[in-house]
Amino acid sequence: MTIQVLKSKIHRARITQAELHYVGSITLDPELMEAANLIEGEKVQILNINNGERLETYVITGQRGSGQVCINGPAARRMHVGDMIIVISYASMDFEAAKQFKPWLCFPDPDNHPVLS
Repeated sequence: MTIQVLKSKIHRARITQAELHYVGSITLDPELMEAANLIEGEKVQILNINNGERLETYVITGQRGSGQVCINGPAARRMHVGDMIIVISYASMDFEAAKQFKPWLCFPDPDNHPVLS
């Protein structure tokens, strides 16, 4: 049996841009992507802490070191600059392997730079 488990999480990033007239996605600083083990094109779920909205989209690589977290396309009507979000991806894996799996967790600072532990 396979199950879906948390693979990656960026916890409490701040939206820095919202571009309504752009192909839908979320643009992320590569430093955040690397800290959370996300790749361009990967499907993610976005949870908006400010208003409870939840949506799915895919990742686009932004400018390194910028702290960029940009909501693109129609989602820009549901999530706004300054909102705090959680970005999550999941992986399918064998039930027994999932018991040992440890997800990648990223906790950004107020400027959306990964905090090194």
